[in-house]
Amino acid sequence: MRSAADKVLASLRLASGITVSSSAPGDAAERKNMLQLIHLRWIAVVGQVATIVIVHFGFRIPLPLAAMSLVLAGLVALNVASLMRLKRPADVVNGELFLVLALDSLALTAQLYLSGGAANPFTSLYLLQVILGAVLLEVWSTWAMVAITVACFCGLTVFYRPLALGGHHGGDLFALHIQGMLAGFVLNAALLVIFMTRISANLRARDARLADLRQRAAEEDHIVRMGLLASGAAHELGTPLATLDVILGDWRRMPKLASDPELAQEIEDMQAEVRRCKAIVTGVLLSAGEARGERPVVTTVKGFFDDIMQDWRSSRPVTHADYVVEIGEAPPIVSDSALKQVILNLLDNALEASPHWVGVKVERREDEIVLTVRDGGPGFTPEMLSNFGKPYNSSKGRLGGGLGLFLVVNVARKLGGRVTAENRAGGAEVVLALPLSALKIERADVR
Repeated sequence: MRSAADKVLASLRLASGITVSSSAPGDAAERKNMLQLIHLRWIAVVGQVATIVIVHFGFRIPLPLAAMSLVLAGLVALNVASLMRLKRPADVVNGELFLVLALDSLALTAQLYLSGGAANPFTSLYLLQVILGAVLLEVWSTWAMVAITVACFCGLTVFYRPLALGGHHGGDLFALHIQGMLAGFVLNAALLVIFMTRISANLRARDARLADLRQRAAEEDHIVRMGLLASGAAHELGTPLATLDVILGDWRRMPKLASDPELAQEIEDMQAEVRRCKAIVTGVLLSAGEARGERPVVTTVKGFFDDIMQDWRSSRPVTHADYVVEIGEAPPIVSDSALKQVILNLLDNALEASPHWVGVKVERREDEIVLTVRDGGPGFTPEMLSNFGKPYNSSKGRLGGGLGLFLVVNVARKLGGRVTAENRAGGAEVVLALPLSALKIERADVR
């Protein structure tokens, strides 16, 4: 199991752009935009089929059905290829979006060439391609789309297959053209509203995801700074604590002090507290990866939580704690001091809110280990629940309060888990869920 610090640094590298994967928020938006273009192309195929049927059979204007069907088959093939492309995990890049938009423009040009050229009222659909390019593509690609559509339109003024209008003459022909322009305008407007709304939603979701990643990076940077500060403080405290331990040991052996039972007991209590401080310092250094010669301790999930509860009960003024374990079969894990400290933070918070009772339950839910900590205190305020997991979000009113839950949430997140909090009848409840895959032993963990 990787340490929390390793996972924090890995997340920082991801948020900084050092490592880019297919799950990056920008690529998620591009994949959704590609899917929107696929939907638009299906609508174009259905619309063209309906238009061909109405013109050829309704208005009795003969059209080259074989050639136009071949273009429609090309659009269907492009959609199938685009769907197969989306099944691959590789990033969707600007060049791919540009290519499919260019092919759409060429398919539109082919249909217009076969149905009257520039005189066809549906030439207004070129504007849809340009607007989509302006929203989806980079600057150079957008101008390239403008050049392609302008070139196609200009080409249609010279090269096209004239329509055999038959009995349509004069005013009837002009009215028919106006009707076609109206249909093209309505189609353009409807498609722009529908798909621009969807694409804008995709872009807003991407921006929100990027903002969330930036926030996480800032929080994780805060954690790294706190870790460096704690590690430095632990180094500085190690020597004076060792000196105090030696001095108190000498005092216990002095006849004048040893003869006084009350003083001897107080010295023993002081020495126990100093040793507890030394154990905390050692745990900080171990979490920072600076304790040498320590082999990882292989244990079970139940043994890991049993040790935590035993340590917590022996070092805190716990009056009554209900502890229930429902694990069943679970793979062996490595006892990680960072995760242990996270769980102790949860227990300490519950004990502080409810000194007379704390409920602790550990259970397995499918592929997760779920720790539920309940207390009989006043519960969380609405403001604390809305800002749960943010630094310095505390009702204790002391400097630095709220960092415990902040660390709990971030360490759980690095392990792929989650932390939730809510108020229950008679107290508060905090649930820590961790995937077993993040806790079980890996070969790289055991040396």
